[in-house]
Amino acid sequence: MKPTTVPTKTDRSGLWPPRIGSWLGQHHLLIVAAIGGLVMGLTPVPVGMYGLAWVAIAPLWWVVYQRSRQSTSMGSNLRQAAALGLAWGVGYHGLALAWITGVHPMTWMGVPWLASITIALVCWLLITLWGAGITVAWAIAQTLILRWLQPRPWLSILWGVVFWCAIEWIWSRGVLYWSAIAYSQSPYNLPLLHLGQISGPWTITAVLVGVNGALAYAVIAWRSPQARPAARTYGLGAIALLVSAHLIGGGLYIQPLQDAPDAALKVGIIQGNIPNTIKLYDEGWRRAIAGYTTGYETLSEQGVDVVLTPETALPTVWTSPLHTRTSLYQAVVEQQTPIWLGAFGGEGGDIANSLFTVLGDGRTYSEYRKARLVPLGEYIPFERWLGSIINRLSPLDARMIAGDLRPRFDTPWGLMTVGICYESAFPQHFQQQTAQGGQLILTASNNAHYAASMPMQHHAQDVMRAIESDRWAVRATNTGYSGIVDAHGHTLWMSGINTYELHAHTVYRRQTRTLYVRWGNWLTPALGLGAIALSLWELRNRKRSPLRS
Repeated sequence: MKPTTVPTKTDRSGLWPPRIGSWLGQHHLLIVAAIGGLVMGLTPVPVGMYGLAWVAIAPLWWVVYQRSRQSTSMGSNLRQAAALGLAWGVGYHGLALAWITGVHPMTWMGVPWLASITIALVCWLLITLWGAGITVAWAIAQTLILRWLQPRPWLSILWGVVFWCAIEWIWSRGVLYWSAIAYSQSPYNLPLLHLGQISGPWTITAVLVGVNGALAYAVIAWRSPQARPAARTYGLGAIALLVSAHLIGGGLYIQPLQDAPDAALKVGIIQGNIPNTIKLYDEGWRRAIAGYTTGYETLSEQGVDVVLTPETALPTVWTSPLHTRTSLYQAVVEQQTPIWLGAFGGEGGDIANSLFTVLGDGRTYSEYRKARLVPLGEYIPFERWLGSIINRLSPLDARMIAGDLRPRFDTPWGLMTVGICYESAFPQHFQQQTAQGGQLILTASNNAHYAASMPMQHHAQDVMRAIESDRWAVRATNTGYSGIVDAHGHTLWMSGINTYELHAHTVYRRQTRTLYVRWGNWLTPALGLGAIALSLWELRNRKRSPLRS
């Protein structure tokens, strides 16, 4: 006689207590989505496991497909799809943007310790949720297509690519934008990043989403014995797309730069290393004026053509006549080497975060004003209602004003493409200036108030902008990482972090025009039109071909 089996309080897998097993069973799709997002969060620097991006989006594809097949109401399906997109997005953006908590402590601004950590966590949560909105919108849109059109898998993949690229593009037009999935490949995967020359970072997004979609459908088909031949097809399709994308990008990558000697410009960089805790006070002013004056004189003696300083290197209003009394101004007049100076511009009672071209005779030749201001840090959204509550986030007494969204920064060497700090995350900001004739990318930043991982991601953003525009990039930051990046994305020099540094390097002005510089993000609407045409074709022929692969 066989021994009697004693029932135990476990679920069907025998691994979990009933309540936990039941919860896991009900929420397993959410768990899978969240794990996929967390894995994707490991792809940007400083972790830099960029290879994981080729599988980390597949779980989101899979769970959205599984949920769309459930025979529930459309409203219920959409709510559940939104939850899945939120789970993945919070995992990815929450981990990738964890550096935002580095704004704590803000006691130097008079914010109490508890309020400071609360503000930091709230900022992190809001920014994470805003980024997760991309995948929430994608999951909803993809579910609608799956339920309404019931497309063949290859058409479903195409629609998924179109939705993701379009939604990211819409987000990039807003005020908050940073962790697009394409930057998961920067600064290491340079061949693939060269696809950005075709249609900006959305080219890379399309490949990432397409490869993951094909892998997800390969897994879906493999789970059904009758569909396993299709699984091999989708698996091979994912590999083919991955390889061909790298081959095309690699072909652009190996093209010689062919920089002309007469386009050379020897640029000096000063990394002032002025902590934000003292930057806007007397001690910070004294250190800034001494460090930048000495650095300017040293680089001028080395024979540089121009010196670049970080964002608000001198925390003063340069347009005021009082600037002529500074030792830096006197050094410029004496050494007669032009300088791109980060300081405040202004008019009336308002100020602007600006980069000035100051000539060797002391004249201010041009001014670039930062157009993409940081919410809460440089301006207060819904100021009428929130101003009195969160005004202490900024130690500035005056109101910050934004520059032109389509700026022109003229210099003695021609037009330059400029970004101040946060603007590095907005591809079209650089594309528009380069299309107007910008010959060299200049970025000036102050990343001192964030965790050390943020400057690494900032550098990765500038590497992408350099490749997309086919321009050299010169980066000057307050505390790191400053750097020199050539038009192929090679980092030829990078500073340390929290160090005072001077560096001189010869860079080259360029006048090439990539497809992206000429036409912007043309690929997304082209893929969208293709998806619409193919969907209409499928609907027309559905009765003739009722079976789907």
